[in-house]
Amino acid sequence: MDIQFVAQIDASADVVAFPVRKGEAGALGALLGAAATQARFDGAAGAIAETAAIDGAQAKRLLLVGLGEGSEHDLERAGAALVARLQTSGVTAVHVDFASAGQSDADDVLAFAMGARLRSWRFDTYRTRLADTAKPSLAKIVIASPAGDLSARWADYSAVADGVALTQTLVAEPPNILYPESFVERCQHLADLGVELEILDERQMKALGMGALLGVAQGSTRPPRLLAMRWNGGAEGEAPVVFIGKGVTFDTGGISIKPAAGMDMMKWDMGGAGAVAGAIKAIAGRKAKANVVGVVGLVENMPDGNAMRPGDVVTSMSGQTVEVLNTDAEGRLVLCDAISWAQKAYDPKVIVDLATLTGAMVISLGHEYAGIFANDETLAAGLIAAGEASGDKLWRFPLSPAYDKLIDSPIADMKNVGPREGGSITAAQFLKRYITDGVAWAHLDIAGMAWHDKDGPVYGKGATGYGVRLLDRYIAANHEG
Repeated sequence: MDIQFVAQIDASADVVAFPVRKGEAGALGALLGAAATQARFDGAAGAIAETAAIDGAQAKRLLLVGLGEGSEHDLERAGAALVARLQTSGVTAVHVDFASAGQSDADDVLAFAMGARLRSWRFDTYRTRLADTAKPSLAKIVIASPAGDLSARWADYSAVADGVALTQTLVAEPPNILYPESFVERCQHLADLGVELEILDERQMKALGMGALLGVAQGSTRPPRLLAMRWNGGAEGEAPVVFIGKGVTFDTGGISIKPAAGMDMMKWDMGGAGAVAGAIKAIAGRKAKANVVGVVGLVENMPDGNAMRPGDVVTSMSGQTVEVLNTDAEGRLVLCDAISWAQKAYDPKVIVDLATLTGAMVISLGHEYAGIFANDETLAAGLIAAGEASGDKLWRFPLSPAYDKLIDSPIADMKNVGPREGGSITAAQFLKRYITDGVAWAHLDIAGMAWHDKDGPVYGKGATGYGVRLLDRYIAANHEG
């Protein structure tokens, strides 16, 4: 999507959108006012009304786009709604007249443009028989901004949108296309942005003692990988912030196999790893002044004759042993070794992991919030604030020794599942056992957020790109001077 900023609307434009704040529809002229009245349009965020007009020999399509109360989220929703309305309409370009939008400033215009850019992502790679009327036509948005040319500032927004699009594409890819090795290949282009890449193969991980991660992978013919993506934008020698993502590129549940219905959706069980890769792309793309590392553990969880069995005991890189009672509680086994390696390799002061970890989180929060668990109040507050600002919202859950004892094992240091009650909490308590004293750590359970079955505020049905904007906003607000 090409988004341009100009001083005023081109008189020859044949498709023009007029942003309108809530309650201000009455100030429109006769034609647009009539269109608003007929459509019961009151400027609510994302509402659309339209009409047509004849200007000499030219027919014009005129749209009203509701900005709501004018918050950043309302403006993003408005831009997204305009794209959703016109994306497959046959229209190739739309001009947006922000000069008529009251007291709109540069931030308003950029938020609107961001929503439009985010909503423009589609995944049509494998659709070979799309009707012409279903193919995207909208290629350009020209915004007349009262703040003038915003191209320089837009570059940072565009970089973040690129990161979100990478995550959405990774999450949407089918599992025969995206697997540990090909995930690594999809991230090679990050080197062009200055990101340093390090890849560990199965042999190297075995030498490091990553028995938990390798236990999950051993049932698949797809070899596992651990990918580290390092962005050095901050002070030399300063400890990095480390993001760690669960990358189960397909999850059958292993021997504890999942029900057949809906198993196809387990292609997005790498949503945490996808979010980390997208966040690193966003952070590097806008040249963030911070040291940030993304680490993703990449495996496929399959049930063959060599697969890990319920009852097996595995030894993690930390030396701690785990009794595996359920092979479908595999994400924490991947994450624990990735966490141990990241701490040894980078000596971070802050770790944030993201994982589509537990179905219990979806029961708790549905598809509105991801859950956050943290051992540090400052980190928790920073992430929750970044979630509110970015729209990738978080809701905090407790950590407590009372829950911790529920995963004690009679034959090993711990078991990989607790009772049915508090399943998301015991999963977080499991991960907490691998965090070194003095490291601020947060665990984000994004099980309900990586994929939606209906359209959202700035995305269509499917992959949401959740987590990229959250992590980028957290870095911008807390780790850049």
